[in-house]
Amino acid sequence: MWGGRFAEGPSAVMREINASLPFDKQLWRQDIAGSKAHVAMLGAQGIVSAADAATIAAGLDRVAADYLANGVPVDLALEDIHMLTEARLADLIGPVAGRLHTARSRNDQVATDFRLWVRDAIDEVLVGLRNFAAALLDRAEEHADAVMPGFTHLQSAQPVTLGHHLMAYHAMTMRDASRFRDARARLNLCPLGSAALAGTGFPIDRGATAAALGFDGPTVNSLDSVSDRDFALDYLGAATQCALHLSRLAEEFVLWASQPFGFVALSDQWSTGSSIMPQKRNPDAAELVRGHAGRILGCQTALMVTMKGLPLAYSKDMQDDKPPVFEAHGLLGLSLAAMTGMVESASFRTDRMRALAQSGHATATDLADWLVREAGLPFREAHHVTGRAVKLADERGCTLADLPLAALQAIDERIDDRVFGVLSVDASVASRTSFGGTAPANVRAAIAAAREGTA
Repeated sequence: MWGGRFAEGPSAVMREINASLPFDKQLWRQDIAGSKAHVAMLGAQGIVSAADAATIAAGLDRVAADYLANGVPVDLALEDIHMLTEARLADLIGPVAGRLHTARSRNDQVATDFRLWVRDAIDEVLVGLRNFAAALLDRAEEHADAVMPGFTHLQSAQPVTLGHHLMAYHAMTMRDASRFRDARARLNLCPLGSAALAGTGFPIDRGATAAALGFDGPTVNSLDSVSDRDFALDYLGAATQCALHLSRLAEEFVLWASQPFGFVALSDQWSTGSSIMPQKRNPDAAELVRGHAGRILGCQTALMVTMKGLPLAYSKDMQDDKPPVFEAHGLLGLSLAAMTGMVESASFRTDRMRALAQSGHATATDLADWLVREAGLPFREAHHVTGRAVKLADERGCTLADLPLAALQAIDERIDDRVFGVLSVDASVASRTSFGGTAPANVRAAIAAAREGTA
């Protein structure tokens, strides 16, 4: 289709390196939709006859039906999905197919197709995020009262509830959804009609093609339109952040499923065995989600490096924009589905969580707070007094709540028997009623707000 300028055809290696059809065939639905919108506009504007426009549109429907039924064939001589579709259209309707490419270039064509694909991909991710968020809400509500250790530095810090812990991931998921929605809003302008880089002299109606394809309007600068891949980078940025969040939960499931923790048993659906050790129950799905995060980050880095030094407008380097996005989208979809399944089916061992929450002097901060609130100590002094109480409990091999009142008063005479009302893990979590805190009542309120769409 571009051979008039050339006396010889490309070498076999050039043909292979130049062809994007093996991967951009994924764009066939978007390519057909963009072409139908374009030819409808050409007919409406009188740039091609109404009869030719109708013939081309019907031919595109036949090509689409063939792709759907038989798949997209790969012919490296035709380079990409755009040339393949035009060639197959010509086979079906003859020379009139050549009118389809009037007032457009492959540059604005691929920019439009790719935006449409990324927009569809975002919509798929948003569905996955909604399902994941719903699973988190259900399990958080089920365990709003279940006490577990809260960690800093992976050391027991303060008691929290499992519901509160799961709602932390719900908050991350809401931010992820927000990032994808923001990316979708930014990409929803249509490059079609920018042609190769300078626009076109034909009296096209870019607003009509934009509207037909569900865009908010046309892009504003033809040079930027064909050279911009910010929308793909926005998608990859949101995908990477989402994958990092999924990886954090996956890592916790790996830890929690280990015998030293024993917080969770993953279902058979999301576990594997060992070829040599019959007792093994491996959290492979969680480990793979954790691994996928690195690959998705690599996809983002790959496209950023590709785009970092390109002059305006289009360069062939940009042909490599699609594989990392396609790969990241596939990995993210698998990761979301896997984590949703794991959350839905996990058996949380709340008795084990409670037992460990009661170890490690996790209510030490409650003692310090009581000394401030009831005995009037400055917090730094209360911190010092509590540290001495923790040391004594360590020496005696007991919890703070098990220390006799006399032992506590020997450390500071201002302590009285009211202190035992704050030293249990249940009292600790119940007291954390500040907005966003772990108190079960707060957790239930947060879940209710999320279900109502206000959080």
